Amino acid sequence: MNTTIIQKPAIMSSSFKDIQLCSDGGIRHFLTVEGLNKAHLTHILDTAESFVGVNNKATKKVPLLRGKTVANLFFENSTRTRTTFELAAKRLSADVLNINVSVSSASKGETLLDTLRNLQAMQCDMFVVRHSASGAAHFIARHVEPHVSVINAGDGQHSHPTQALLDMFAIRRHKGDFTQLKVVIVGDILHSRVARSQIHALNILGAREVVAVGPKTLLPYS
Repeated sequence: MNTTIIQKPAIMSSSFKDIQLCSDGGIRHFLTVEGLNKAHLTHILDTAESFVGVNNKATKKVPLLRGKTVANLFFENSTRTRTTFELAAKRLSADVLNINVSVSSASKGETLLDTLRNLQAMQCDMFVVRHSASGAAHFIARHVEPHVSVINAGDGQHSHPTQALLDMFAIRRHKGDFTQLKVVIVGDILHSRVARSQIHALNILGAREVVAVGPKTLLPYS
């Protein structure tokens, strides 16, 4: 087994950051942890914390997304991720549209942009996208109308920001201050979109040290 100490990531180019952020610096799309800052991630974690009690209520609903339509657009098979997004949207009072791509027009040659335009015509407000191709969520975000937001639920080997933030949420609840933590991630780091997003998130949140452990062929190039 080999060990790699993961250094803090370089700051991304402004053109890449622009696609995720609004003009006021808020988050419009959640495509990757890269390009976000500690304040962004802390705000997401704090907001999630405020909704923890919803699960313990007799009526597990809050009106935050009432009147909004969320489309789960999964081009890659998933059960847990899709159902958790569906449940979360419903508990926030959104209308939810689940697209089964295997039996949709995409399976007979409709392009990704065609599918996107058809869904936008139905007045969807948010797309949750999972795709086997790295960069698919970014491609969609560049072509949606201004009122639509995109959440990346995993794209190829590139990024899985929502899973990473769920892991950060669990770590913060159990360990508190990230700056005191040395975190070791074990396994296939090179091909893991979750590990890549975790590494960025941990560094942004100020973890003292982030270490990847695995066979040399499955570690990031140093």
